[in-house]
Amino acid sequence: MEMDNTLTGGRSYKKKTEIRNEKENFCDADGSSNDAFQVHASMAACGNGAEEKETENSAGTEAQAAGGESTLVYGSNDYTRINPAMDEHGEINILIFSGLTSHDGENQVAPGLAKSWDYDEDTLTYTFHLEENVKWHDGEPFTADDVKFTIEAIMDPDNGSENAPNYEDVTTIDVIDDHTISFTLSAPNVAFLDYMTMAILPKHLLEGEDMQESDFFRHPIGTGPYKLDSWDAGQAITLVKNEDYFKGAPNIDKIIFKIVPDDNAKAIQMQSGELDLALLTPKDAKTFADQDGYTCYDMKTSDYRGILYNFNNDYWTANKDIIPAINYAIDRQAIIDAVLLGQGMTAYGPLQRNIYNNENVEHYDYDPEKSKEIMESVGCTMGEDGFYYRDGEKIGFVISVGAGDQVRLDIAQAAAQQLKEVGIDCTVEVPTEVDWGGQMAYLIGWGSPFDADDHTYKVFGTDKGANYSSYSNALVDQYLIEARESADPEVRAEAYDKFQEELAKDPAFTFICYIDANYVANSSIQGISADTVMGHHGVGIFWNVADWTIGN
Repeated sequence: MEMDNTLTGGRSYKKKTEIRNEKENFCDADGSSNDAFQVHASMAACGNGAEEKETENSAGTEAQAAGGESTLVYGSNDYTRINPAMDEHGEINILIFSGLTSHDGENQVAPGLAKSWDYDEDTLTYTFHLEENVKWHDGEPFTADDVKFTIEAIMDPDNGSENAPNYEDVTTIDVIDDHTISFTLSAPNVAFLDYMTMAILPKHLLEGEDMQESDFFRHPIGTGPYKLDSWDAGQAITLVKNEDYFKGAPNIDKIIFKIVPDDNAKAIQMQSGELDLALLTPKDAKTFADQDGYTCYDMKTSDYRGILYNFNNDYWTANKDIIPAINYAIDRQAIIDAVLLGQGMTAYGPLQRNIYNNENVEHYDYDPEKSKEIMESVGCTMGEDGFYYRDGEKIGFVISVGAGDQVRLDIAQAAAQQLKEVGIDCTVEVPTEVDWGGQMAYLIGWGSPFDADDHTYKVFGTDKGANYSSYSNALVDQYLIEARESADPEVRAEAYDKFQEELAKDPAFTFICYIDANYVANSSIQGISADTVMGHHGVGIFWNVADWTIGN
């Protein structure tokens, strides 16, 4: 049940492009397990921190002080739809929807809509026992039929879900009764419980609907702690607390996702009091460090940035052998210092925040002379203009960057300048729409704080749903399968070691850096977990939102 990952032509390509464009608009690619490596984040208190009394810079606290409902205004990038089954990492998903399982503050698997589960190792069958008396936001009862409908919709290749590889081993889904459901697999999948954090969708509202185009995804109804109240396109998405939430009604009455796609504007509106919480650039977050009434959270993430190469582009058919030279030409620490203000770590692989990280692989540490040696060894010659040429053609390429992400743009521009310095004519563009089939390269972002299978199997596996580079390596495929199918930590460690070694030998990306998530909050907001490792784009801060409060 592998998802078609064709990036050129046809309906499938159109859908995938639309998915990615949408995701890039609200920040770019997320099940946990006991394998998750925890790197504790540090919290820096700005001003008087959490002890600070309410100030005039918070609309939420002002409302509460006046005896009205408590409101939190979050600075969000835009959404064109809310569709967790087809897309991945919208921050809003966890507020509206629930999965069978969930992730706790240490990114470990915890109960969700399923209160318990069993696993029969002989038959490779997971049986989930669901919470009773759970209702959808429209009052209809949640049942096992909704679970079956959701996972089958994701698995259906016609729906083009990038999450499909997570469930490709599922052979049978049996609804035993309204509150019991089982999944039988064709092969072990150690990350399966992690993947059951997937938001469950209502069958009674989506059956027979187009899972990409349905109007439901502009009017979503879930079982989560908050429900949609209104959606003013391009302006704000307003959520109100779900009084019937099965884990207990949240404390904060209303959460407004205010659409502020520009990073600089987020900082300005945080300063003016129009926002109560926002993910800011390191440079913008720094401006709040000495101000009363704010708390700054420098949170560690598994979120890395790198240059993705489009191997469907003819340029890389002819020039794939220069990628190691590109890798050595990047001064990663200089980029971290200049763009991230030192808040990050140099990247050499996709598992550096995971217990299965292999730190002994080639790091491609900055070595411009070695970069030049490689260029010359593959037949490139330096021209009078300071750039390398091969067969009369200048060596160079374009890095595309999604609009609205200033940090990503700054990283790409810094990398391009460093490449020029070694003789590779690299430029940066910000297209209005991302052409995944036609572009040369992209400043990608991926990362997961959960099981190592997450964001490796479907990102680097041949023809998998999130393999947007069209990368293919038979050994990489083999090692990822071996790791997915074994519960033995030693076996998994060996497989992931080999995977990382092969990926370093045959790079899919030029890894640049892991970034921190710089959240700034009004100090009256209580309950934010400072020690949780965030996922891609810093997603995950709302994992315990039902417990948050706005105090005086």
